[in-house]
Amino acid sequence: MIETVPMTVNDIDDVLKVEENCFAIAWTREDFMREMTENKLAIYFVAKCDGKIVGYAGMWHVVTEGQITNVAVLEEYRKMGVGAALMEALINEAIKREMIGITLEVKISNYAAQRLYSKYGFKPEGFRKNYYKDTNEDAVIMWKYFENYENYADTI
Repeated sequence: MIETVPMTVNDIDDVLKVEENCFAIAWTREDFMREMTENKLAIYFVAKCDGKIVGYAGMWHVVTEGQITNVAVLEEYRKMGVGAALMEALINEAIKREMIGITLEVKISNYAAQRLYSKYGFKPEGFRKNYYKDTNEDAVIMWKYFENYENYADTI
């Protein structure tokens, strides 16, 4: 069974293991500590399987939008619903906070992640050339808008 819960400072050691397993250029302990203790915009969840942290996801709540920073799942736990559980946690939190939409960047070659995001209503809306420093690969910018987006847009 997969459980998603808000991330705490006590989770950082396990989250670092996931981070280092998933990314060539990994965030540091200091990066996560700053996110958890100083960044008032930060929202992070961990996914646990039998009590073990097997994934995490985060986003920043910037004004009326969410900017997903990372979604990472240990390789041996992929295709088991962990990424889906993390996406649902982020989306539910965005709805609770009345965000009008969520955005993210994903490697143009990461078809598995793009399929997951598409499953949750994210659509490609642009590209960032040479966005990923480890590979100079382009990023696809994807957006998911919520129903209140149209209501918000009418007030501008």
